[in-house]
Amino acid sequence: MLDLEALFGQIDIYLFDQILRGRIAPGMRILDAGCGGGRNLVFLLQQGYDVSAVDPDPVAIRSVRALAARLAPRLPESNFRAEPVEATSFPDHAADVVVSSAVLHFARDDARFSAMLAGTWRLLRPGGLFFCRLASSIGMEGRFVPLGRGRYTLPDGSERYLVDEARVVALTAELGGTLVDPLKTTVVQGQRCMTTWVVRRPG
Repeated sequence: MLDLEALFGQIDIYLFDQILRGRIAPGMRILDAGCGGGRNLVFLLQQGYDVSAVDPDPVAIRSVRALAARLAPRLPESNFRAEPVEATSFPDHAADVVVSSAVLHFARDDARFSAMLAGTWRLLRPGGLFFCRLASSIGMEGRFVPLGRGRYTLPDGSERYLVDEARVVALTAELGGTLVDPLKTTVVQGQRCMTTWVVRRPG
């Protein structure tokens, strides 16, 4: 029986959708900006993608380096760096695809959100694909308690930096990007909303 978890790990289903649709193809340079323990990297590492990753947590990066050493020993340790996404040492235009999965909503205020987004976007080459999943208010407007500076308390008790549809559309325009897909938001039974934002950088 095929071990799907061994093959795909805990990959975000919406990121997997981009792979299935051919937008993330073998040979591309992939950079996971805010990789955590590497749940989105298992399949990419095994399939020979040129993978890099950054996360501010050194423990997470040690975990990802160990994962890469097992699944893709050809990749150097320097591809995986313990740095904040807003101030990483990777050069501009370092990747064909930049992944930001459940990262930006941890911004503590508007300024940090802008810095995190700018630091992530600069890593993407012209013509590249930006895949982002982040918490939003889309579909649950008015059900969050504002804390100021863009942060809210969610019904599930957590605190997140939230965006709405107008903000994401405006950010797309400010970046000069083009939406590859319409915004897609998952509402988790009145608890929280997660929006998938996929943008092509102009070539």
